[in-house]
Amino acid sequence: MNPLLFTTMLISFLATFSIIPFWIKKAKQIGLVWTDMNKYKKKDKVPGSGGIAVVVGTVIGIFIYIALGTFYFKFIDNTVEILAIISSLFLITGVGLIDDLFGWRKGGLSRRSRIVLVLFSSVPLIVINAGESTMLGINLGIFYPLVFVPLGFLGASTTFNFLAGFNGLEASQGILLLGGLTVVTYLTGNAWLSLIALCMVASLIAFYIFNKYPAKVFPGDVMTYAVGAMIAIIAIMGNIEKIAIFFFIPYFLEIILKIRGKLNIHNFGVPNKEGGLDLRYEKIYSLTHLSLKILKKFKKNVKEREVVLLINAFQIWVMLIGLLIFL
Repeated sequence: MNPLLFTTMLISFLATFSIIPFWIKKAKQIGLVWTDMNKYKKKDKVPGSGGIAVVVGTVIGIFIYIALGTFYFKFIDNTVEILAIISSLFLITGVGLIDDLFGWRKGGLSRRSRIVLVLFSSVPLIVINAGESTMLGINLGIFYPLVFVPLGFLGASTTFNFLAGFNGLEASQGILLLGGLTVVTYLTGNAWLSLIALCMVASLIAFYIFNKYPAKVFPGDVMTYAVGAMIAIIAIMGNIEKIAIFFFIPYFLEIILKIRGKLNIHNFGVPNKEGGLDLRYEKIYSLTHLSLKILKKFKKNVKEREVVLLINAFQIWVMLIGLLIFL
């Protein structure tokens, strides 16, 4: 963990921060813009799929890490694993971009196509036999890379976007979850994984600057798939699946609530003239609905950013409990 290696984070941040304005301009030119559903006035369209800048910035930082290890520090440990991570990230980014271009209002990719393509994106991890095959004292052998790795990859990448739809929510959740896993991997002796995760954290911080309320760019599935995939990758390669699953509790709750709504309910609130949000449904179908309902008990006009802050506070609380239990 030489201090020089932390330049990879700075490079990831700067790369993402530099790419986003260019992406915003080009997305507007080609009409890749979406409606901000939580705003009362919906005339202005917001550029979408900006999460591609996060992936590019992350990968640039990782390449710098490999270059420093190869030419300066003269170590080549974990290079195969790192290249497998990059390969999976690029594949899942492609899936997310296709899903975005097909349009979320039209359903995007079919569920079957999405599952097949996401599972294919996990192939680089499968072929290098990523992770430890022993779970709960049981050696799963070949079943771990062939079954558990792709299922974990599929689960994390496709459910991370369930808790979304509010300015800055996906980016801030990614920062928190990957930041927490960075701490865990460092404490468990996988500092190289910590640096890989921090490259994406730095990129997400740069993206958050443009995505926080009021958003100038939306992440799209291109980012949520990639962040979810990175969470799965860090958990698998760091052999920290149990604590990663615990950190993911808010998303398990979100899945349950989504199933209650037969997966056809939107997370958005109903924007009002005062710049706040009202409840869209009588029942609760998302943590965003629950957060909005809780906040409504304390104040009449709840702002979008306040819903995001409450969900993030809950995520931090879950992570702190997880760290106390598992570490």
